[in-house]
Amino acid sequence: MSKYDIIIIGSGLGGLQCGYILGKRGYKVLLLERQAQPGGCMQSYRRHGESLDTGMHYVGGLGEGNCLHSTFKYMGLTDLPWVELDPTGFDRVTIGQKTFRYAKGHEAFVETLANEFPAERKGLEDYAKTMREVGNHLFDAIKPRDEVDFFTTSLFASSTYDYLHETFKDEMLINALCGSSLKMELAKETLPLYNFAQANNSFVQGSYRLQGDGNLIVNHLLNAIRSFGGELVCNAEVEELIEKDGKQVAARCSNGETYEGDIFISNAHPAVTCDLVKESTKLKKVYRNRIGRLENTYGMFTVSLVIKPGQLKYFNWNQYIYKQPNVWDYYKSEGAVSGILISCRVPEGVSLANDPDARILDILTPLPWERISRWADTTVGHRGDDYRAFKEQLADECIALAETFIPNLHSMVEARYSSTPLTYRDYTLTPNGSAYGVRKDYHNPMMTLLSAKTPIPNLLLTGQSLTLHGLLGVTMTSLFTVAEIIGKDEAWKITQTV
Repeated sequence: MSKYDIIIIGSGLGGLQCGYILGKRGYKVLLLERQAQPGGCMQSYRRHGESLDTGMHYVGGLGEGNCLHSTFKYMGLTDLPWVELDPTGFDRVTIGQKTFRYAKGHEAFVETLANEFPAERKGLEDYAKTMREVGNHLFDAIKPRDEVDFFTTSLFASSTYDYLHETFKDEMLINALCGSSLKMELAKETLPLYNFAQANNSFVQGSYRLQGDGNLIVNHLLNAIRSFGGELVCNAEVEELIEKDGKQVAARCSNGETYEGDIFISNAHPAVTCDLVKESTKLKKVYRNRIGRLENTYGMFTVSLVIKPGQLKYFNWNQYIYKQPNVWDYYKSEGAVSGILISCRVPEGVSLANDPDARILDILTPLPWERISRWADTTVGHRGDDYRAFKEQLADECIALAETFIPNLHSMVEARYSSTPLTYRDYTLTPNGSAYGVRKDYHNPMMTLLSAKTPIPNLLLTGQSLTLHGLLGVTMTSLFTVAEIIGKDEAWKITQTV
């Protein structure tokens, strides 16, 4: 039986990034994946010859000097075919009949919105300064120093909703500033200012899409891991993490194999990870209960549209649409869909200068668990006619709202495919199909912000449930996780210019 230095449970982005960094440093790495293909929410799937994404739509902060540039360059990810979104309006938020643009760069961001809300210029400048400050502190937890960063700490304990209402008087501007936040859970009762400002800062620095699907990232990292001597085993769901003398020693999998290792990293949800440790002298009931009681963010409904040739031109921005200026609450209604994100896949094999046709559109809208909980005991492909009818109705509502931006969209559709949080739950084991992992709560940041360390000394966590969600948050957390193995100084070097 082979023994590995590092065994990583799950091959989502966090697991792959940890595997890349550790493999590059000479550790013998094994990734165990329960599904038939790697990637988690980064993977793509094929339907009738078309590649469709599950969770990858766009990322911010990849430009030189920006928050993710050095780390992505270290991993070779900056060499992928990224397309920068329109710097005059990478995000466009339509509320009712009015559209607002987010421009690239903090100064342009302020200027563009101040032209619409001249009385709010000072507040916009203060908000831009807050974003810049937060972005400068992205990797502070591994900075080689001892002092605590009170600036960042205070923002974890600050309310996004309260901050915006203290900074701005115009309710429409607040809606416009929050309208691009389908990339996070807008929950006025809990959302910390840190999470809101950090995520938005990266996109203001510069926003990018891949000219291709999310598997470009997955395959790049996986190929590198293999070149370093690492391995991936798919269809190997971890059923138990085995402990001996207070440390994890092996992972027993559904394929009948048991894999021995020195250090274990779980890219699975923290609650799922706790369930894998059946018997432990270290993982006490109080820790299990704490993790088990954590609430999770809502999930997403996604309808992916294959567009007929010659029907629609590619548009190089993300389009958000809301019927009313109620972006903080609209998703709680059981009425027709009233808020969506439309993301247009960059056409492959063509130059954008030639004004190419669009082929794939994704439309996303939040879908709270309560609306689908009646099917909680079902599995993919076995949910019944009422579930299929529910999905078809939601898809129709999404398309109808999208037609306020793309008239007659329904007639352009060659094929459509949809998924709910139940789909994500079944493929990723994320409780309730949560899109952004554990819900962070500014009332109690110490309980909802999770360390990469667990009570078991050689079992670490990684992924978006720890501190921050999305590609930005997962990358940050991956560095925090590997820092527990290679040391903070070495992890910090990865975040610096290379």
